[in-house]
Parts: sequence; structure tokens; C-alpha cells
Amino acid sequence: MAVRAHTAALALGLSAFLLPAAASAQALVVCTEASPDFLNPQFSSQNTAYDVAAQVYERLTATERGGSQIIPSLAESWTISDDGLTYTFKLRKGVKWHASRAFTPTRELNADDVLFSFQRMFDPSHPYNKVGSGNYQFFSEIVKPSLKAIEKVDDHTVKLTLSKPNAPLLSALSVEPMSILSAEYAAAMSKAGTPEQLDLAPIGTGPFSLTSYQKDAVVRFKAVPDHWTKAVGNRDRMALVNDLIFVITPDAAVRFAKVRSGECQIARYPNPGDLASMRAEASLNLLQGSIADQSFLAFNERKKPFDDQRVREALAYATNIPAILDAVYQGTGKAAAAAVPPALWSHNEELKPRPYDPEKAKALLKEAGLPNGFETTLWAIPVVRAYMPNGRRAAELIQADWAKIGVKATIQTFEWGEYLKRGRAGEHEVGMFGYTWDYPDPSQILLSGWTCEGVKSGANRAGWCNQEASDALAKANTITDQGERTKLYKRFQELFHKDVAGLLFANAQAFTPVRKEVKDYKIHFFGGQPFYGVSIAK
Repeated sequence: MAVRAHTAALALGLSAFLLPAAASAQALVVCTEASPDFLNPQFSSQNTAYDVAAQVYERLTATERGGSQIIPSLAESWTISDDGLTYTFKLRKGVKWHASRAFTPTRELNADDVLFSFQRMFDPSHPYNKVGSGNYQFFSEIVKPSLKAIEKVDDHTVKLTLSKPNAPLLSALSVEPMSILSAEYAAAMSKAGTPEQLDLAPIGTGPFSLTSYQKDAVVRFKAVPDHWTKAVGNRDRMALVNDLIFVITPDAAVRFAKVRSGECQIARYPNPGDLASMRAEASLNLLQGSIADQSFLAFNERKKPFDDQRVREALAYATNIPAILDAVYQGTGKAAAAAVPPALWSHNEELKPRPYDPEKAKALLKEAGLPNGFETTLWAIPVVRAYMPNGRRAAELIQADWAKIGVKATIQTFEWGEYLKRGRAGEHEVGMFGYTWDYPDPSQILLSGWTCEGVKSGANRAGWCNQEASDALAKANTITDQGERTKLYKRFQELFHKDVAGLLFANAQAFTPVRKEVKDYKIHFFGGQPFYGVSIAK
């Protein structure tokens, strides 16, 4: 979750934003729910920002579309030292940078670009460190704690040296915030006195280039004709349509109407209540799959009375989760009790959700010195997510539940970018948040969202600091024995559950309606959703 929304300085005239009256075999139109909060993924952990980045940028490693296998990308190969502290990456040759009106590259990707991209985030004195957001959440929490140095060996070889082993490092390097940016472009923009253009007008090496962006309206991409995948014949990584268009459509019902009429060929984040109609629609295929997700209420423990475990537990008992599953998830989610979802290894299946018990909730509030309840604000997530299909409806149900024990909750919400910014700043009392894992290792979300260090950075929305839990996560990240790591993650989950670090909602299923003429689209369960390898039947 990132801090601030930006609008790219990419206006190409009104005609650049006009959509085709109907989708053609050369244009893939995707109806999605929100604008990206940033166009440079180094600053973000938001799904829509990752979706944009997945088309434009590439990383040293990648995950398979629709799967979790770590495969080469910009790094053609790599070696790891026996002690797990040195990673040497051989970069792919022949990788070209995109061009724009403001910049024409004079060389292909090389080690200088990798060094620039890492050092910008790693070194506070780097001239680009404070340009843009200056907040590199993913890198700071997942990679930086174990990174000692990054060196250029030669033009196509880079070496990462760690201070301690980082078991999921190759997976972490596949995530969009670790995208490689052009050092030459950065230098040109800095010389022109407009360094911020590096982040506002992205230039990458991916299968698509970004041609225009109008916030809250449309994002347009053009296929890169000479992308390196053509030379190696990797059709699954190629752009197989000429144009890719994201139409920002906040209303899920409107997204469904557009995909049914053919205005979009793919509609993301559908309403659960529309799934039956989607299945019955002859023109659509409804794709489905399990995701690694976490949806929760964050009780801000930096504010009273939420620093009292008894109050948090009272609100957990007072919340009728089965009713929320029925009304909001409508069969697409299962009540969650463990901080690691069933889709990932180390899920603690022994933990069970607290039952709905208003009388026990009242007794706990009385024990905490609040027999008559209290007043608070409850933030409702403003966008549809697979982990939370309808934040407003869920908030209304919670509001009614808590009123029964004397807790008066006023529902608030904000535009998505503002919601993320304020949440990171800790302005909420009780906030609705969620995550999806970007790679198949429990460490990512736990390290970024639930540590004592995360309280300081704002990543830990609940402000929950249990040192034993944080120490267990830190240790698990430095060992490679999965059995020992599992024990540590299960202990973390026990502490999370006992402390009521957050009130978990559900482990959800993801659904995407896709028109039948679309071929080879797969729901990508880790990181941003790529659209390379997708074609449209003529």
C-alpha cells in the first residue's frame, strides 16, 4: 500500500484517450477498478500500480504467468555461493529500452541500469533517492535488511552481496517494485532539470510501452515490435496484440455490462452476486482460482482504547463474520483465522475463528473499563478487491454488530490513493485493509505488514508490535530449512491470533470474466497481472 497518487505527464491530446467503439483483434481492452497510485512501482504496493508496471518494466527474475515458478527475465542466468551470501547475475543481451518524445535511448540495457535501480533505493545519498515519493516500502522491508552491496562485474554481470542469507530473495526480485529503470533516461531527465519525469513518464524494457495515462479514465499501451522475446521465440512472453487499454471503471456492475457487450474483453474484480449471471453468459468464460490473500480490520494500537487486547478481542467476538461471508463474499470466501492463508505453505490450520458472541464481547469491554462502549471511526475500503468485494457493505454490517455492544462506529472512506496515504500515516482508528502475496513465500506480507519495524515505517497499519513475533519472522527469513521456517511462521500466527493483531475476514477466491475470443489469459496470483502471451481470435 503506497502513499500518494500521481498523474503522469503523458497527455498526447484528447484523441489519445478515445477508445475504439468495439474491441478489435488488435486491441485488448481491460476494465479495471482504479487508477494506479504510482507509475513507478518502486514506490507502491498497490495492485493496479503493479498491473501497469507488469506491462512496461522487467526485473532480474520473473514468475510464470498463472503460476509461481521463478524463471529468468532480464537475468539470463544466475549463480549462488555455497554460503548463500553472493548472487551473481548474467544479464540478457539485446534488451532494448523504450523510446518516447522526450528521450531516445542510445544503448541497450546493461549493468549500469541494474546498479542505478538498486542504488537509488539503497543509498540515501543517491541523487535520485528523494526524487518522487522517496518511500521504497518493498525494497526497504524485504531486500535492504540483508543487502550489503551491489557491484558491476562487467557490462552484463552484476553481483549482489548479502550480510545474511535471505531465503526468498530470488522470488522477491521478481516483484514489480524491483523493476529495472534506465540509468541513461534518469541522467537525461536530471540534466534537463526534470528528474521527476523518470517516474511520471515510465520507460522500460517490457513487451508493452506506456503511451498515455489519464487518471481515473484510461491507461494505454502499445506493443513493442522488437522486444527481446521475438529473438528467442518465447511466444508466452510476447505482446500478441497491438494495443492494450485499461479502462478505469470503479463500478463492478458497469464492468460486467461492458464485458458482456464487448466494450471490454476482460473485466476484473466482479461482484460476487454477478457470478451466476457470468456463468450463464454464452459469450464469457469465468476464470476462477485460489489466491494467497489477507483481508482484515486493523485496530490502530497507537490510539486508545485499541492498545488494550481486551478491547480488540471484544470487537472480534462482536463481529458476525459468517453474516459478512454470506452478504459480502456470497460463497467466494471462507472465514480466516490464520495470518498465513491456506494457499501458502506454513498455514496454521489449528487456529479457528472466534465465534460470534456479543455477550462475551460485552464482558470483555466491561473488564477493560468500558461497560457502556465507546465511539470510533471505521474506514471502509473504497475499491473492489478479491479479498474484499464490497467494503462499504462489510462496514455497515460491522457497524450494526458493534452497536449491539454499545460501540458507535462512524463509517468513513476516501478516494483510493488518499485512503492509502492516510492509512500509512496511521490516521485511522479502525481501518479495513488487505494484501495479496506477490510471491509464494509467507515472509513477504508478514515482514512488510506485521513487524515492530513496520510500525515505524507505517507499513504495519495496526501498529501491533510483538517482539517475539517479529524475531520469529526475522529468523525465518535467514534459514533455508522449510520445516524450521514453518515452525517459526506457525508460532507467529499463534501470537497474531492471541493478541488479535487484526480481525481477519476471509480467504477468498479470485474470479475474472473473459470474453471467449480471448486466448491464453490466465489469472496471475502473484504480483501484477501481465497481458503478454494473450491474443484475440479473429
